[in-house]
Amino acid sequence: MEQQLNVWKVPGAAVAIIKDQEIILANGYGYRDKESGLKVTPNTLFAIASCTKAFTAMVAEQLADEGMLDLDAPIKNYMPHFKMYDSFATERITIRDMLCHRSGLPRHDAIWYNSKLTREEIIERLEYLEPNQDFRAKGQYQNIMYMVAGYLVGKLAGSSWEQRVQERIFAPLHMKSSCFSVDEMQLRDDYALAYIDKNGETQQIPFRNMDSIGPAGSINSNIIDMANWIMLHLNRGMLDGKQIVSEGRLDDMHTPHIPCEPSLWGKKELPLSCYGLGWCIEPYRGHQMLHHSGGIDGFTSLVSFLPHDNIGIVILTNKLASHLPKVVTYNIVDRLLGLKEIDWSGQIQKDQEKWEEQLNKQHDSNEPSINNIESNPPHPLIEYIGTYKHPGYGTMYVELEKEHLQFRYNSMTLPVTHIQGDLFETLYELPMKLKASFHADSNGNIHSLSLPLNMEVGAKETVFAKMFADR
Repeated sequence: MEQQLNVWKVPGAAVAIIKDQEIILANGYGYRDKESGLKVTPNTLFAIASCTKAFTAMVAEQLADEGMLDLDAPIKNYMPHFKMYDSFATERITIRDMLCHRSGLPRHDAIWYNSKLTREEIIERLEYLEPNQDFRAKGQYQNIMYMVAGYLVGKLAGSSWEQRVQERIFAPLHMKSSCFSVDEMQLRDDYALAYIDKNGETQQIPFRNMDSIGPAGSINSNIIDMANWIMLHLNRGMLDGKQIVSEGRLDDMHTPHIPCEPSLWGKKELPLSCYGLGWCIEPYRGHQMLHHSGGIDGFTSLVSFLPHDNIGIVILTNKLASHLPKVVTYNIVDRLLGLKEIDWSGQIQKDQEKWEEQLNKQHDSNEPSINNIESNPPHPLIEYIGTYKHPGYGTMYVELEKEHLQFRYNSMTLPVTHIQGDLFETLYELPMKLKASFHADSNGNIHSLSLPLNMEVGAKETVFAKMFADR
């Protein structure tokens, strides 16, 4: 662990290993607060991000156990005003479709990321979010659908998603440290700070509040609490002699529903990947493995278990987009199964270098030739500024700051650089470069702005229309 923390430049990590219903290891490594020298302990809280999804799937299954929810009934049966862009999906989509990512929608994450929208307001905007695939045709990871599923669970239970998870999972599983917001986490004594790679250095960054999209990824926990969560799955839905969820409903969560992207591309050890309900299902070197990763600003997590081998592993780290959880998980599995250890760290490093090299080549080939770059855009900068709106994504403000354009969206200020013509580039959060195109009418008046806010194949650019006082 000490070696791999250095290799992957991760400030801190916590690791729990479960074997035959016993926690055989629960250790902290490195620092939860690098600047102050505060070390990670087994009680240190981390944001588990999308590992939250399995909790949302389980409370839905519990409602089904109680006869309060039919996972295969149209959502419209429970939420009559629910509406999506695709009218067929509006009428037919079920909570099962939402929990296994087959809605047909690309991510559309920019709507909620750093937004102050409520869950109800996000749901109201769904009808303006275009799909890029036919309904149920392909598995595509979708956070908003998980939020809707969690919102519905709370509504049917007469409470909220948070209250339902607290009462039906956290309490019986003795997950006393776990909470639902980074704001609440920071009131505790032992929590990890968030870090990211930036300009070749590991730097601390602010916490990202996920409350609006909570059922998709807002839970914060530690390895002690999460070990109990994994033991529940390994023990067929039972803990301390109590049946928390029926075996049939647990099997439903653990059953493949639709193919999904593999954890690692082109590896014979992981030849197939499917998504169940809140869990990815992959064979690892011939052994059934269920897992889910989580990533949000400053944190990467991975929760895994091998049901037939009675093995569970929880890896929590305080660095965004780190491969460390995969490297450590596969190494632990190799050791516990008595298999020849694979140098996953070395392999993934090489794969990462090849990917970055290809990305740089692609970026260079897509860049305009230096001979074609104009020194100035075709319109005075003042003609670009204004308020631009999309019925789903909301308002994008284009402003002039020190003779340069900037975008302001969801309380984020994004710097803008001119490339050529009416094409600009903006630096989105995390960070990510996006091309932004302004469009003019036949009279030369700027009337809209488009950005590729969804990277999935077939996803259209999002068009924001410029608002004029006389309209």
